[in-house]
Amino acid sequence: MIKFFKRFWNYVTAGANQKFNEKADPKIQLEQAITEAQDQHRRLREHAANVIANQKQTELQLNRQLEQLEKLNANARQAVKMADDASKAGDAAKAAEYNRAAETIATQLVAVEGQVASLKESAYSAAQASDQAKAAVATNGQMLQKKLAERQQLLSQLEQAKMQEQMNKAMESLSETVGQEVPTLNEVRDKIEQRYAKAKGMSELNESSVETRMLEVEQAAQNVEAQSRLDEIRAQLGIETTGAAAPAAPAVAEATAPATEPPAEPSPGV
Repeated sequence: MIKFFKRFWNYVTAGANQKFNEKADPKIQLEQAITEAQDQHRRLREHAANVIANQKQTELQLNRQLEQLEKLNANARQAVKMADDASKAGDAAKAAEYNRAAETIATQLVAVEGQVASLKESAYSAAQASDQAKAAVATNGQMLQKKLAERQQLLSQLEQAKMQEQMNKAMESLSETVGQEVPTLNEVRDKIEQRYAKAKGMSELNESSVETRMLEVEQAAQNVEAQSRLDEIRAQLGIETTGAAAPAAPAVAEATAPATEPPAEPSPGV
């Protein structure tokens, strides 16, 4: 039963992670990854600094113990020399005191030599650890710089992808139905062409109707009347009529004037 619940929990967790990754903003996730890499590099540098500090501290301790060892060696030689001088001078008591002092110094000398040997091993290990820490920081720094450069490239690709997606949506909206409230370009074009064709048809019907012809006749009659009125005004002003209408007046007069009878021939008897 425990195994079943464990597998079920893993399944639910995996499903939730998948849905989260699908909805998450890649730009935010990228920034999170870079921030985590920077934090990891900072922690590595702090650890390396502690390792290097331990090396420096070990070296300082070793140097102090070496100085102490050198001092004890000098003191031990001096005590032995002074004990020998006292013995040669016949001062046995003083010679015994110098010998005891030399023994004490020799005991300290042995202890310090042991500490120096231990510190040398520690210093060697600390130096190796310090070199490894420095190399790790340098390698991780190069990887971090590579990730930072890759971030810029990924951000650029992300912006290009967003722009391409918007262009794809715009192109789809020109040929496919976007929604119930947004007509496509094809639908609008069909609607406009339908209205234009209907208006054109109504215009042709109006041009061929009797009412249109009657309006044309009425307009022509009005034009003739207006022209005649202008001719009268010109005649009153003594202005000769110009244009095609002027020479037509005598012809009309000749057509309307009565014909004259020829003179009668004289009769033969007169």
